[in-house]
Amino acid sequence: RPEPVYTLSTRPYKRPAYDASRSRADNRNPCIEYCCSVFGPLSTNEQTMTDVPKPTELSLHQKSRILEITYSDGERFELSYEFLRVLSPSAEVQGHGPGQGVLQKGKEDVMITHIEPVGSYAIQPSFDDGHDTGIYSWETLYDMGKNKEKYWQDYLQQLAVAGHKRKEDN
Repeated sequence: RPEPVYTLSTRPYKRPAYDASRSRADNRNPCIEYCCSVFGPLSTNEQTMTDVPKPTELSLHQKSRILEITYSDGERFELSYEFLRVLSPSAEVQGHGPGQGVLQKGKEDVMITHIEPVGSYAIQPSFDDGHDTGIYSWETLYDMGKNKEKYWQDYLQQLAVAGHKRKEDN
């Protein structure tokens, strides 16, 4: 398996010592701060609103276009960028109410260019087709991982009904 472009982790970390001769920005490790801002410190006593486990690691594999996510209960999911894009929880894809969703076509080669943390409960990926409004909570990603095959088959069925074929299926 290729190395991820970057990995976000909740493993314990030690903040680097402050160096007064360097600027404030130089004293920060952006990777550590980014990881911390996404996940925050994990605590075994942490109260959550749901019983969904928290992610412990999140990796983007750019060559294979896979987001790999590991949860605190040991579950590990590999979700393709295409899968994430066509099933985005955004209103642009899902619509504002039942039956208003928009079928996403031609997303076979989509890439994730950037991921932003949303508080300590979600991520918001930016895709190279300009889509960046989907907020994927840890619960949503867990559900997508657990039900990946069903959701993917439902999507393929919707494409077939619309008379569209994926590039790789032609």
